Amino acid sequence: MIFRRVGAGIVVTAAAMVAVAVGAPLVVDEFQLLQLTVFASMCILALSLGVVWGYGGILCFGQSAFFGLGAYTYAVTAVNVGESTLAIALSLVVPAVFAALLGYFMFYGRLSDVYLGVITLSVTLIFFNLTNSTAGDAYRIGRARLNGFNGMPSLPTFNVPGTPGRLLDPTETFYLVMALLLIVYVGLHALLASHFGRVVVAVRENETRCELLGYDVRRHKMLIFTLGGAIAGLAGSLFANWGAFVSPNVFSLTTTSQIIIWVIVGGLGTLVGPIIGCVVMQYLATELGTQQLANTSLIFGIIFLVFVLLVPRGIVPSVGLLRARLSTARARPAAQARHGA
Repeated sequence: MIFRRVGAGIVVTAAAMVAVAVGAPLVVDEFQLLQLTVFASMCILALSLGVVWGYGGILCFGQSAFFGLGAYTYAVTAVNVGESTLAIALSLVVPAVFAALLGYFMFYGRLSDVYLGVITLSVTLIFFNLTNSTAGDAYRIGRARLNGFNGMPSLPTFNVPGTPGRLLDPTETFYLVMALLLIVYVGLHALLASHFGRVVVAVRENETRCELLGYDVRRHKMLIFTLGGAIAGLAGSLFANWGAFVSPNVFSLTTTSQIIIWVIVGGLGTLVGPIIGCVVMQYLATELGTQQLANTSLIFGIIFLVFVLLVPRGIVPSVGLLRARLSTARARPAAQARHGA
């Protein structure tokens, strides 16, 4: 029943993901394949904020906290267990539990949007400073040394479940990440098409009316916030596996701002928007990183201001609005001709 009205945009986007997953390893070299892998991982991270902010109406400055928590959970578990399956599972569970606890105190405490932003940003900064302060040998969890600002290198990478000695090669890892991106994208659409998803959107539009209709507004907001934390944690584990390395930079303000820029550029209230915004901005960051003429952060800041001031809807909603206006303009002369006839 959920998929009885599958939009053409969803089908096209899913087909494009499948085409990229199948075709990319055939036409690009290993370095480019690794770049596409990290792009896909970051798209999952963009989706985590896209659903929380775009559909839940919760501007969270803490997605990097869940992202980093997932990365460190994967790193610590993989080092101690020597196998990636449990590490991936915990990278979803730990950020989700933390997001649920944080969300419970924020939403059931009826904090305003301003305080939600301040608290989530503060949590991110706390994690950043905490992990930066763990450089000594005493800071270890089991056999895993946290290493402070130096980060945790040489992490175990993904393996076939139940077979620690059978590691995934770059092509297999790319297939896995693209499959997870497709599952997250389609799964979020299915969730938003369900009764729960419609209530979440209704809460975003008019919280008071939903309360008067008998819905537990705080519970719905907490659940969508928790889901966003779990998805961000999954992206964190993929990122840690991609470089076999994790450092406190995953909690940095730079990471936090990038996620917000991806969603703003792509467009709120869509799921394909954050994906497009992430790919465009990540590609731009990669290209800018190869030259010394312009500062990447400065360019990103300018792009952010341009979109906020001139294209506040983002790329995808603006394109949709433009198409609607063009369709209306084309249909008007025909309607006038019929009326005149």
